[in-house]
Amino acid sequence: MKRQGNQMNRRTFISALSATAAAGSLVASHAFGNYKRKDNQTIQDVIDMLIAIPGTGPYAKTVDTIKSGDATQSCRGVVTTFMANAEVIRKAIALGANLIVTHEPTYYNHEDNTEWLSKDGVYQYKRKLLEDNKVVVFRYHDYIHSIKPDPVVVGFAEKLSWEKYQDKDNPRICTIPSQSLSSLVREIKSKLKTDSIRFVGVPDMNCTKIGLLVGASGGTSHINMLSTTDIDVLIVGEIHEWETSEYVRDAITAGENKAVIIAGHAPTEEPGMEWLAKWLQPKLADTKVTHVPGTSPFMYM
Repeated sequence: MKRQGNQMNRRTFISALSATAAAGSLVASHAFGNYKRKDNQTIQDVIDMLIAIPGTGPYAKTVDTIKSGDATQSCRGVVTTFMANAEVIRKAIALGANLIVTHEPTYYNHEDNTEWLSKDGVYQYKRKLLEDNKVVVFRYHDYIHSIKPDPVVVGFAEKLSWEKYQDKDNPRICTIPSQSLSSLVREIKSKLKTDSIRFVGVPDMNCTKIGLLVGASGGTSHINMLSTTDIDVLIVGEIHEWETSEYVRDAITAGENKAVIIAGHAPTEEPGMEWLAKWLQPKLADTKVTHVPGTSPFMYM
């Protein structure tokens, strides 16, 4: 995932985080900490606010666009989610929300290209569900990852109760109390409430310094972090199975104390969209903001 720069100061983040556990304080000193709700606020007003948060200005090229609906209508309610699947859309409709802010694609590919789906029944069902209920879907991927520190990483660390372990200069690195890899995997599985977690490493190896690369940042990013930092374990969302996992296996053979935990794309990035709902609610006053988990579709035997 491409990461863009921004102007939020890490020192501001740390002081805000220590002052209060409330998610809204994280960006309290940012320009949009003073955002004033407009009368008859439209969906486009909310989208404009989200785009402005990183302080980088609108991107000339981004996947963060409206995927469905008319953004000029008044905003009646907002749902944040990792994935705007049909179940999430139906729940948003039941809540009376007409804006869904989703982190990942709506139409099964990164660019949300729908030409190849024009005659597909599943696509037509989903599109009709949105159009009949006048629901706008806006993707919020590039912009949220551009905020420093990345709220998706912040949300994931909070889900693990690791805020106090994060490096003040690099929140992607946590120094935790020493424990075995198998114990660490069980802890993460329990806190994420997920059915299954894969890992590569020696189960009884000692783990202290942990790297966080949520979502699907790719094998090159994973391997660079493993090779250029002194972390013991890297926690990621998902992998190509011929990249990071094989690098770690070779590292173990070479005598290095390395491991990777593959916790799932949704479990590692959903907490960031939950964080966004908590931050956004005070900015929208009486417009209800609800986080509806996209969840993982997988079942395990």
